[in-house]
Amino acid sequence: MSAVPTAAIRWLKPATLLLCLMPAAWIIAGVAGAPWAPLSPNPVEDILHRLGEWSLNFLVATLAISPASELTGRREWLAIRRMLGLTAFSYAVGHFIWYVGIDQGLELAALARDVVKRPYITAGFAALLLLLPLAITSTRSWMRRLGRRWQRLHRLAYVAAGLGVLHYLWLVKADLTTPLAYALALGLLLIWRIPAIRRLARNGPPAG
Repeated sequence: MSAVPTAAIRWLKPATLLLCLMPAAWIIAGVAGAPWAPLSPNPVEDILHRLGEWSLNFLVATLAISPASELTGRREWLAIRRMLGLTAFSYAVGHFIWYVGIDQGLELAALARDVVKRPYITAGFAALLLLLPLAITSTRSWMRRLGRRWQRLHRLAYVAAGLGVLHYLWLVKADLTTPLAYALALGLLLIWRIPAIRRLARNGPPAG
């Protein structure tokens, strides 16, 4: 691959930041009563689900950056991976805070019971806990400090995404189309991690 074009990064990062902020801005507009950003008749549940879905969207997008960069030769995309990952974590934290503070009314005893007794809550809480050390160690200084262990640690993003998909699957009671689409996307990203698949994608099938 060629060197990362500095000029491309100059516009790519601000554009990505704007993209990352748009879902939050849309939710805030809905809370403010903007007619172009309506919420459902149950706004508390609506906002809770939107925050969770956007966390999963950005987490899957983060995991897709490396394959997309390798397949297209566009190394500049790697420059936005950290931003996407931190955005996924931020929406996950927002999802959790909204659940605890608004949906559950800060009843911490009820939250503890939910984590223990309701599998979809357990999976979601575990995903958030896994994302926490990844967000903390996302800086270059932590990369240098951890060395090879940094890459091994950040593979936990796949586990967190898997738990997020389980959280969604177990939460939905009727139409499973959306959570299954997330499961398919994550499955394809995991298949990409197989070295033989990556070599085949980069070099094509061997000559007969």
